[in-house]
Amino acid sequence: MILGVTPARSGSKGIPDKNIRDLGGRPLLAWTVEAALDAELIDRYVVSTEDARIAHVARGCGAEVLDRPAELAADDVLSMPVAQHALECLPADIVVLLQATSPVRGAGLIDRCIRRVLDTGADSLATGYVSRAVEYGPPARRRQDIDGVFVDDGNVYVVQAEVIRLGRWCGARPERFIVSREENIDIDDEFDFWMAEQILARRTAAS
Repeated sequence: MILGVTPARSGSKGIPDKNIRDLGGRPLLAWTVEAALDAELIDRYVVSTEDARIAHVARGCGAEVLDRPAELAADDVLSMPVAQHALECLPADIVVLLQATSPVRGAGLIDRCIRRVLDTGADSLATGYVSRAVEYGPPARRRQDIDGVFVDDGNVYVVQAEVIRLGRWCGARPERFIVSREENIDIDDEFDFWMAEQILARRTAAS
């Protein structure tokens, strides 16, 4: 089974009530729920939350809600324990982690990521982009001469269950899936939120 999971806790400090704040006419969380439910290769999808308001929004968007223990909703809890908890409750072969803070996903992106893992035999995949940023100080190099490094953008993770159980997002056979710069947006502050609004408004107008 391929299990989709979106962690969505309350208590965001940078943007209060971030996961249910209106973004382009719908709650931020709704953009990810819609993309997950549209994915043909996800067999079961849940929103993991400890918050009644977030659960209400998730169910209103058509998602199943997985009650998250309060100890897994603290500020310092990472996504890994949340994914492991989901896997304990709902055994699966593959976990697809979809963060609510990455609301920009092209049609079919999630299925393409899953298909890449299935076709290649990879044990893990992350979306992202290649950065050719240079450090200030060393002798300058032309940007086109820099190989660059792959930067994980947090949009889509597809990970075999055994890798999750080991507490890792990246296994021994990883795949890197490059997506558009628009899809790299990860909402952490008000500027990110504004940027996401502009991107989604343009995409909605063009559709």
